[in-house]
Amino acid sequence: MNSPLTAEHYAPSTWAKLFLLALIWGSSFWLIKMGLLTFTPTEVAAVRLAAAAAFLAPFAIVRMHRVKRHQWPVILSVGLTGSLLPAFLFALAQTQIDSGVTGALNALTPLFTLIIGAIIFRQWVTGRTIFGLLIGFTGTLMLVLLNATGQLSLNGYALFIVFATICYGANLNLIKTYLPDQSPLTITGVSLLMVLPVALVYLIGPGEVSSKLTSTTAWGSLAAIVVLGVVGTALALILFNHLVQIATTVFASSVTYLIPIVAMTLGALSGERIGVYQLGGMGLILIGVWLANRKPVPARG
Repeated sequence: MNSPLTAEHYAPSTWAKLFLLALIWGSSFWLIKMGLLTFTPTEVAAVRLAAAAAFLAPFAIVRMHRVKRHQWPVILSVGLTGSLLPAFLFALAQTQIDSGVTGALNALTPLFTLIIGAIIFRQWVTGRTIFGLLIGFTGTLMLVLLNATGQLSLNGYALFIVFATICYGANLNLIKTYLPDQSPLTITGVSLLMVLPVALVYLIGPGEVSSKLTSTTAWGSLAAIVVLGVVGTALALILFNHLVQIATTVFASSVTYLIPIVAMTLGALSGERIGVYQLGGMGLILIGVWLANRKPVPARG
């Protein structure tokens, strides 16, 4: 039997796809920032969801019959925790948090995936995992409690990102546990269709997107949100699951370490200030994620 490929044996095209995914997801926080130049956080989230759902609607509609009756509540839960709630939470948070810091906090997703898997889904957790979780949370506290100059300053908006990553952690466990027989396109497309009415009701009702299109920044902001929905939400999820199929889950999940680098770079280029304490907090989160997900090296004898 052939041994599984190690990272250094992957084709250059596989590595290119990994870096492309990191670029897409890392730039998502900058795109949210551009959308907020004109629109409110709720408008940004609603347009993002509507764009993603509309793009995948033709694929989702023809796949709806594949969803079993008992899976519909799970699909709805996936739509809520994987798309609807995070879209609003990230947009709300970025009214007060720089995109680079948001990208670093997003790296908490694997940690909460492990915690929820252990507590609710009875998955095994090692001592190394617990140690990694503690380091990651130390980094999170630094980002939540310290500003760029190192002064103690509670940033409650950072908690929106923490809650969003908890949603992502629940979402991944739901898919892994209850939807193993469904394709990524079916799960993503149908779950987005199920939460689309929430976005449409808001846009048709209290949303004021159309009245703001006369602003000088409106069309650029709108384009950023549409790209965020179509590319950053719909296509990125398909690309991620494709990576899992052609490589391994460990290789695909390594995108977690690249996203903050992209987010911080774009944030710095757009004038955001990142202090040494924030860099330290980001570093602790990434170290914690690496330790919590690292598989033990088998003993040789």
